[in-house]
Amino acid sequence: MPIGRQLPRTGRTSYLWPSGGVHLWPPGGVSEAHSHPRGHLVYAAHGALSVHTERGTSIVPANRVAWTPAGFTHYHRAHSRADMRILFLPASLARLAPGRPAVFMVSDLVREILLTLTGPRNYGPAAGDYDRAARARLRRVLVDELHEAREQPLQLPEPRDDRLRAVARILYAQPADTTSLARLGQATGASARTLSRLFHDELGMTFYQWRTQLRVYHALVLLADGHDATRVAHACGWANPSGFIAAFTSVVGTTPGRYRAGQWRPGAGRQLAAGDRGGDGRQRRQAQRAAALDAGVEQPGGDA
Repeated sequence: MPIGRQLPRTGRTSYLWPSGGVHLWPPGGVSEAHSHPRGHLVYAAHGALSVHTERGTSIVPANRVAWTPAGFTHYHRAHSRADMRILFLPASLARLAPGRPAVFMVSDLVREILLTLTGPRNYGPAAGDYDRAARARLRRVLVDELHEAREQPLQLPEPRDDRLRAVARILYAQPADTTSLARLGQATGASARTLSRLFHDELGMTFYQWRTQLRVYHALVLLADGHDATRVAHACGWANPSGFIAAFTSVVGTTPGRYRAGQWRPGAGRQLAAGDRGGDGRQRRQAQRAAALDAGVEQPGGDA
């Protein structure tokens, strides 16, 4: 039977049922570390989330879905107000997914299936009338779609080597740091060549690719907090907004301004448990605001 509960200490509201759940998070909400006997998908119907495991951090804006296999200890963090959807997969379908945490692009079809399988029909008054066979068919289509989808580079691998961890701590604390790999090596007791080899062998990417991923992750957090694109660009280490916009778009799939204005929130106003709805006029205003943000133009009533 679905359970709704309000957690006064965190401001989080949860709706849970055997195959999934909805969590409405306040800005900065964090779950305790835990694991599940079944693999599950996490989708942000509104806002941005991150999923943290021993393998690294998966960044989940509204055009991505994160997969966490069974048994992986993890915790979630919300960036801005977030509507988090969770969908558990039976073992027969989970075996078709990767055996490690992964992030996939959300197509229109995947988005609609996720919203349907985690919407009010699963926990509201009409939950008992929802055909279980229909849900099973939708889950199968969902997994087929994800099986064909290309994984997206929104997972920030967690270093294991102590020297890489030392570099990561420096950049976690200050993503805008432009110190060269050689200088970072001097500070952490390793040569640039050694660090470069460790990044490639352990994390599967170059130092500069990893740092860009870290900066984009930090940018997603700042944008979700309401900061404008120009301010975020400088806070994350880009000398000019155009370079930031290009890097952000190549990773996330949309511009910072459109992301911040909510234009990349698939299904906005549709089946959101938080009830965030807006009309065509609001959408037009958001689009105009997004274009202005990407152009670096401040609008009346702009960002603080």
